Amino acid sequence: MNPDLQDYSHKRLNILTGEWVLVSPHRAKRPWQGQKEAVSKEVRPNYDESCYLCAGNTRINGEINPKYEDVFVFTNDFAALQKDSKSFKVEDGLLHAQSEQGICKVICFSPDHSKSLAQMEVKDIQKVVFAWQKEYKELGDTPGINYVQIFENKGAVMGCSNPHPHGQIWSQSSLPNEVEKKDRKQQAYYIKNKRSLLGDYLKQELKLQERIIFENEGFVVLIPFWAVWPFETMIIPKAHQSNILLINKDETLQYAEAISIITRAYDRLFNTSFPYSSGIHQAPTDEKENNTHWHWHMSFYPPLLRSATVKKFMVGYEMFGSPQRDITPEIASKMIKDLL
Repeated sequence: MNPDLQDYSHKRLNILTGEWVLVSPHRAKRPWQGQKEAVSKEVRPNYDESCYLCAGNTRINGEINPKYEDVFVFTNDFAALQKDSKSFKVEDGLLHAQSEQGICKVICFSPDHSKSLAQMEVKDIQKVVFAWQKEYKELGDTPGINYVQIFENKGAVMGCSNPHPHGQIWSQSSLPNEVEKKDRKQQAYYIKNKRSLLGDYLKQELKLQERIIFENEGFVVLIPFWAVWPFETMIIPKAHQSNILLINKDETLQYAEAISIITRAYDRLFNTSFPYSSGIHQAPTDEKENNTHWHWHMSFYPPLLRSATVKKFMVGYEMFGSPQRDITPEIASKMIKDLL
């Protein structure tokens, strides 16, 4: 890799969105006198009688959770999208709006209130993967649902309102902004080259071995060349697969191992339960035959910057210009890889 990338300000292209990120490696040496987050030292019990997500407890709407023993999925009691939203459109000069329908679900990863994905066994994470596949299939087959977004917010600093290990699944009638960008870029590359954009990118990364953190038979964990967040990572299947339904049973275990590896490494990085937002981007469920250009992947966006108490803020230039980072992806990947 060109050594100038580690010493001088530059910008890197996100090939999936077409957007640039400013990298300022020289700023990593500056002293920090900004806000520090409190480190939670709370030791959670295996069961919390006041938790709306624990097995057997009553949720705010009066429904009682079953005595589930592994993964539990239910329709969000406070869904951001309405399945029966009225269909309408507003076009008034430069004022444009239209209705959006959808279904939102909550997925509890484990009945154990004290655990996170990093503390679960690989075989139990595999059960979460099975649930993701099931929901992607069922929601995607629902009339009017054209995209299924699987994601997790972990930690209060990421806005998670309940510490019980859980994620969410939002499905809707149109493609979200980030997905639409990736759809266009992947399709354009596939039409031109008859190959997967991420597949070709992955071959280059595996050859360079500069941002690779972990790989097994089916998956690679790396820090993308264009990463925005200090310790952002991506899990990419080696095979060109448009969505998670194409993972066979052996691959679901390999995928679960990759999730386990990176989440455990995160927790070791600053010796804390590492907060992040993670999500899977995959092909739309709109029944189009041309979704073969999609190569699904899972991204982790952690906010921590220098320690368990110092986080990165997306403010100022990031809000009015473009994303910016100080620590380079190459340095960040080495830091995480050294913890494995």
